[in-house]
Amino acid sequence: MAAPRTSLPSAAVALVPFCFLLFVFCMASTGRCQPQCVPEPSLLPVAVFPVDVDLLQFALNLEHLEADFFLHSALGYGLDAIAPELVMGGPPPIGAQKANLDKRTRSVIAEFALEEVGHLRVIKSTVGGFPRPLLDLSSQNFAAIFDQAVGYPLIPPFDPYADSINYLLASYVIPYMGLVGYVGANPNVNGFVSKRLLAGLLGVESGQDAVIRDRLYEHAEEVVHPYNRTVAEFTAAISELRNRLAMCGVKDEGIVVPPFLGAEGRSSTNVLSANRDSLSYRRTPAEILRVVYGTGDEHKPGGFFPKGGDGNIASQYLLYP
Repeated sequence: MAAPRTSLPSAAVALVPFCFLLFVFCMASTGRCQPQCVPEPSLLPVAVFPVDVDLLQFALNLEHLEADFFLHSALGYGLDAIAPELVMGGPPPIGAQKANLDKRTRSVIAEFALEEVGHLRVIKSTVGGFPRPLLDLSSQNFAAIFDQAVGYPLIPPFDPYADSINYLLASYVIPYMGLVGYVGANPNVNGFVSKRLLAGLLGVESGQDAVIRDRLYEHAEEVVHPYNRTVAEFTAAISELRNRLAMCGVKDEGIVVPPFLGAEGRSSTNVLSANRDSLSYRRTPAEILRVVYGTGDEHKPGGFFPKGGDGNIASQYLLYP
C-alpha cells in the first residue's frame, strides 16, 4: 500500500523560488555565500599624499609625549624598554617617574601607554618618522603649567605623580591636544591609507580623553588638597589656559560648564568637550605648538618640548621665528 502523500504549507511553497534565486545570486556574484569583509575600494586610489606625511608625522610629537608619560607613570619605565626601535636614538625624557596610582588608575594608564606604543609604530611604519624629541615630564614642568593656569604659585608646587587625582589632572593636560589635532588634520588628509590611519588614531585618542574626563567628573566637587580648589575648578583653569595660549577662541572647556555652554545649551555636565553642535573642536598645528610649548608662540619652544617639536611642520616654525 503506498504511503500517503504530504504537502508543504503554502507559505513554504512560496519561499522556494525566492530561496533558489538567492542561491543563484550568491553563486554568481561571489561563488559562495559569505559575509563581505573587505572595504569598498577608495574613489581616490592614492594611499598617501605628500601633505598627509607632514600632518601625520607632526602627530608623532604628541604621541611620543603621551607614550613616555603614560609608560613611566604606570610601569616605571619608558619607550626605551618597551620598544627601543621607536625611540630612533632620541634623548631620554626629563624627570619622568612612576606615579603613586591606585590599582584601577594604574591599569587604565598602562593600557593607554601600550596603545600609544601602537600609535607610534603604525605612524612610523606608514609615513616614516623621526627620533623622539626631548620631552620634559618633570614635576617642575607640570607645576609651572598649573601655576600658569591658576595665576599664582601653588604651595606646595603641584606634583603630578603624588596620587591618582593629581595624576588624572596632569593627564587632562595632554591627550585632548592630540584629539583636537587629529580633528583639525582630518579635512587636509586625502590618501585612503592616511584617512584610515587618522580615523583609527582619532577614535582611540578621543576614547582616552573621555575616560580621563569621566574619571575626573566622578570627583568634580572634591577639593584637591592642600590647594582649596575643586577638581572641576582645576579642569576649568587648565582649559582656559589652553584657550589663552592657542589664541583662537574657545575650543576647550572644563568638565563642568554653565548650562548655556553645554550640550544643546542645557547641560552643565561636560564630560565630552564639544562645540554648540556637539562636534569636537579642532586645532591647527600652530595652535597645538603654542599650547604644548607653554609660550603661546609656535616659534618659541618650551614646556613639554624644551628644544621644540620635530617633523617638517614644527621644524619650519623653529627655522623662521
